[in-house]
Amino acid sequence: MQLNIATNNEHKLEELRFLLPEYTILGLKDLGIDAEIDENGNTLEDNALIKAKYLYNLTKTMSIGEDTGLEVIALNGSPGVKSARYASSANIASANISKLLANMEGVQDRRARFRTVIAVVMANGNFQIFDGKVNGVIADMPKGSSGFGYDPIFIPDGYSLSFGEMTQDKKNAMSHRARAVEKLIDFIKILNQ
Repeated sequence: MQLNIATNNEHKLEELRFLLPEYTILGLKDLGIDAEIDENGNTLEDNALIKAKYLYNLTKTMSIGEDTGLEVIALNGSPGVKSARYASSANIASANISKLLANMEGVQDRRARFRTVIAVVMANGNFQIFDGKVNGVIADMPKGSSGFGYDPIFIPDGYSLSFGEMTQDKKNAMSHRARAVEKLIDFIKILNQ
């Protein structure tokens, strides 16, 4: 079965392909769509749905949008929906990490959570939303080079390694995206019964 994902982010597509090996995962470029979708929603749910509806309106087939954010308790949930463009509109991970660490300087409460929201617009135009969360803390400095985004500074609860220090297998066994994808898979199975 083919799943059309409204993203150009190769890292997200790689993780989704890893998490969904029994499906053919196609991003916007794979579908011949050369566009950047304006993620102007106020929440992760808004942005995921904006993306899914954008792709659905072009293809009239089941379409999936996804948005992920890092929510830091001491920063009132920031960077949250602005995670990818926290430091600037350029979406540069190292700049985002630097800004977050600067904002966390001297902060004792380093609790945070990663949250992924997946929106599915079905062929009939109805939609469903799923989310996945993983709690953890923000490290004092980046550790590891695996993963992407904030992975080098996020240490999930119960672990001493950051996502950036973990293998893809280990991260994907517990990640926020994996938890949201599990709900998506369950939903697709019900649709296909």
